[in-house]
Amino acid sequence: MSQTDVLLTKQPAPQTVPACELPPKLYDVARNTGAYTSSGLATAGFRTAKYLVDEWFQNCYASYHQAFADRDQSERQRHESKQLAAETEALAQRTQEDSTRKVGERLQDMHCWKSELQREVGELVAETDLLLAQKQRLERALDAIAVPFSIATDNLQCRERRQHPDLVRDHVEEAELIRNIQELLKRTIMQAVNQIRLNREHKEMCEMDWSDKVEAYNIDETCARYHNQSTEVQFHPHSTKLEESASTPETWVKFTQENLCRAERERLASVRLRGLIDCILRDTAEDLRMQCDAVTLAFGRRLEELEDARHKLQHHLRKTLREITDQEHNVAALKQAIKDREAPLKVAQTRLYQRSYRPNVELCRDTAQFRLVSEVEELNMSLSALREKLLEAEQSLRNLEDTRMSLEKDIAVKTNSLFIDREKCMAHRARYPTILRLAGYQ
Repeated sequence: MSQTDVLLTKQPAPQTVPACELPPKLYDVARNTGAYTSSGLATAGFRTAKYLVDEWFQNCYASYHQAFADRDQSERQRHESKQLAAETEALAQRTQEDSTRKVGERLQDMHCWKSELQREVGELVAETDLLLAQKQRLERALDAIAVPFSIATDNLQCRERRQHPDLVRDHVEEAELIRNIQELLKRTIMQAVNQIRLNREHKEMCEMDWSDKVEAYNIDETCARYHNQSTEVQFHPHSTKLEESASTPETWVKFTQENLCRAERERLASVRLRGLIDCILRDTAEDLRMQCDAVTLAFGRRLEELEDARHKLQHHLRKTLREITDQEHNVAALKQAIKDREAPLKVAQTRLYQRSYRPNVELCRDTAQFRLVSEVEELNMSLSALREKLLEAEQSLRNLEDTRMSLEKDIAVKTNSLFIDREKCMAHRARYPTILRLAGYQ
């Protein structure tokens, strides 16, 4: 039997044939070029003539080869399918275990941050309560300072009736200090109110973050209990789509850390503010009591200064009156001297006038003429000096009169100031509150 017959009768064994490409086989097909050939117009679109024997064999070999190739490819696909199924099963189990472990780690992280947030919320609540108590102390202290301010205002109103130049800002005035303390307490109260608001805002932020983490913790805890036999699981084709607003682990941790840092920063600021409030209340109460004693002493010194100033003014007034009398005598003497110098001047000027009528060559500039001219000049100079001195003396007399009036006015002002400070102001300083009340404890 020829090789061709063997190939036609025996069934191929794909399981024993190696999976490789068959070598291509080329056939020489005899060209049908005789007188009765089918070449020509009949072969242009489809074939109507009979096939040759070699063409028939070629078609058979092609069918065998295609069958062998399809069986080999099918065997490889079955083997690859089994291998892929095993690999995907292992991968699915490994991925699920890893996902469960990651969810567990996430639960631990959330529990840790949830505990930190809960601790910070509790500390903020306690700190806010303490700050509220300090705020109430500030308000009581501000109410207590109204009494010293009333005393100081009454003293100021009495002292406003002082006249110039005694209407001064001396060390006796304490209303400025009380106003400054009131402004300080008001600013501190506003600062405490603002800090309380910030504490509550950050507490609410931490509570919201804690609430979100509790909800997420419950969700992840439920997810961690899911397994392949769970009845609650189902297909969610679009669940893998990430939301644009979804956070990353870094931003998630950063968000909670920033909330905790801000809350801790505000809590520490509240602690510092409570310490500052305590120092302010203690210092302001001590300052007010010290100022009260200092003002009382300043009143005493001021009264002594006023008495001394009035005594010195009275002494200068007596001296000024004596000087006015002497200056009036001096003015009268200067006027008499000027009057006494006018007669010689008239004589000299009359002589010069009469000699100007000398005739012709007798109108000579002789020694007598020069002496008369110099006499007139000297007398004019003397009169000018006397008149100038008289003007100075009269101006000095006017100045002395002004000084006398000013001294008398100052003495009256000092007397009025002594009455106000001694009789009006010193009687209102026995109603000062105690230091405990000024510190806000009562």
